[in-house]
Amino acid sequence: MNLSKRDQLLRNRIEKIDSSKPDQPLIFKAAQIITAGGIVAYPTETFYGLGVDAFNVHAIERIYYIKKRDPSKPILVIIENQRYLKELVSDVPPSARKLIKRFWPGPLTIIFKASPKVPAILTGNTGTIGMRISNHPVALELVRAVGRPITATSANISGQLGLVNALDVFKTFKHQLDLILDGGVTQGKKGTTIVNIALDPPRIVREGVISSKEIQQYLVSSKG
Repeated sequence: MNLSKRDQLLRNRIEKIDSSKPDQPLIFKAAQIITAGGIVAYPTETFYGLGVDAFNVHAIERIYYIKKRDPSKPILVIIENQRYLKELVSDVPPSARKLIKRFWPGPLTIIFKASPKVPAILTGNTGTIGMRISNHPVALELVRAVGRPITATSANISGQLGLVNALDVFKTFKHQLDLILDGGVTQGKKGTTIVNIALDPPRIVREGVISSKEIQQYLVSSKG
């Protein structure tokens, strides 16, 4: 059977993956693409995200370009576990430790003062970096396979709504992505909650899946 050009593109760019039990060879394929400087779209516990090596400046530049994102806006990352904090941040204050203990893995992005090792382009030249540990099996297995932090900025054009399915991601970016891991429809609705603990006192930047009320309890208690 002859495939249309659209079907060929879809077959080459989109790979179905089980969101509850990701296929390891496919995860390995996606990790190799990221390690080589490519861009992979993947499902998270909120929307689809765009993943590149968080230390590859050229790959990060591609993210800004295809998203049409203001270069002054940082790009958040996901990490496999807390040991990567030493590599990426200059300080982990008590308020952050309490939030981490309660909400990681999960949809909470915490903004820290960035380590000098972090590429300035990733921080939007702000000197801060947002990160989290995802509880989505595909996202977690992917960052684990890459073996270093990867970006998790939403797979959309900057300022537009987040995308919850792989086909819409493809329609938005087409050939600009190297691979899309199709894990089905994501939860959507709200993004991750963002807390900036680089400020004194810490501030809730965006209320998302986790309510401000839940977060505030931990910020207040951390002052004691």
